[in-house]
Amino acid sequence: MRHLHVPVWLDTSSKSRAAFAILFMLDGFTRAAVVTVIPIEAYAQLQDVQKVSLLFFGASCMGLIASLGVPSLVHYLTRRWVYSLGNLLMVAAAAFFSLGTLPGLATGMVLQVVATACVEIPLNLYLMDHVRRQDMGRFEPVRVFYAAFVWVLGPALGVFLKTHVAPWAPFILVAAMAIFAVGYFWFLRLTDDPGVTSKRRPAPNPLRYLPRYFTQPRLRLAWILAMGRNGWWTMFFIYGPLYVVTSGLGELMSGAIISIANCSYFLVPLWGWIGKRFGIRALLIGGFGIGGALTLAVAVVAGAPWAGIAVLIFAAVGASAVDGAGNVPFLRAVHPFERGEMTAVFTTYRHIGQLGVPALYSAILQVFHLPAVFVASGLSMVVLAFYSHYIPRRM
Repeated sequence: MRHLHVPVWLDTSSKSRAAFAILFMLDGFTRAAVVTVIPIEAYAQLQDVQKVSLLFFGASCMGLIASLGVPSLVHYLTRRWVYSLGNLLMVAAAAFFSLGTLPGLATGMVLQVVATACVEIPLNLYLMDHVRRQDMGRFEPVRVFYAAFVWVLGPALGVFLKTHVAPWAPFILVAAMAIFAVGYFWFLRLTDDPGVTSKRRPAPNPLRYLPRYFTQPRLRLAWILAMGRNGWWTMFFIYGPLYVVTSGLGELMSGAIISIANCSYFLVPLWGWIGKRFGIRALLIGGFGIGGALTLAVAVVAGAPWAGIAVLIFAAVGASAVDGAGNVPFLRAVHPFERGEMTAVFTTYRHIGQLGVPALYSAILQVFHLPAVFVASGLSMVVLAFYSHYIPRRM
């Protein structure tokens, strides 16, 4: 375990994978419970899809800056305190969301993306210390399968609480789950590797390790594919609910449809088996290709909402195949001696995706209607299917 002190029951590969899957699941729930509520609330405040895109764009800018600064926080505060800080920021975000105002919504969105960066980077660093490189291919399907429960339950539950209990109810649930996540994390008693946290080492400099990351072809490929995958889900979680609401089907239906589409996560064990049998390369080519083709088809039938929704749900099944590979291309390519710095750069895929998607679609929506979003997203997935051919066959 390389100088890490953990409970005896956690000191096995399989139990470590399960414990980390639970930590990732708890992190996922704090976002899943409001993933549909936030765009719906933004549309209710702004009454314009393009303005909603600009709001998400601004929040993601802050998330990108925060993500690059987290390694310095880890250097000075250590991983466990940064993880705890991230969950406390999630509680603060929930408090601002509960205000029900546009400034409160905007502030909550910024705090949410900063909190996500503070939680995700330490978790990935702990993961790489506790789970062997050769076991990463087994861990990713387990992680996504655990996450399936919260991403199926969360969107529908959040909208139900908002419409049938109180507008602030889903945010109270998020705050409670973030507090529980901190408690479970400290129960595990994970401690930092002294080689990583030594104050004798200078604080990481993002301007130095950004070029180092992108000069490595395998790391560059892993980042591009992860950004494309996250970009599709960003599109789905923002513009899927907006498509449902603007089609006149109601808020509650938007949450239900997002949850139904997320049932595709339960197929991850199948995708994991396919990845082991035929390789990650084939899995990603198929997932990106099928997901992209079906997303393009949504634009064709967008005038018939129920048909568009059905096709969008099947597109999510294709995208879930990409999630079956997860972050394996990165985890297999990163060198152990630069995990912290490279992880900080890699996780910017989430914020770049969340940054680029609303910015691009905001520009598109100035000229075209909402179905054009599905055209752009589908084309990007098809391009990534071809780009996946560069993944080594042995992976």
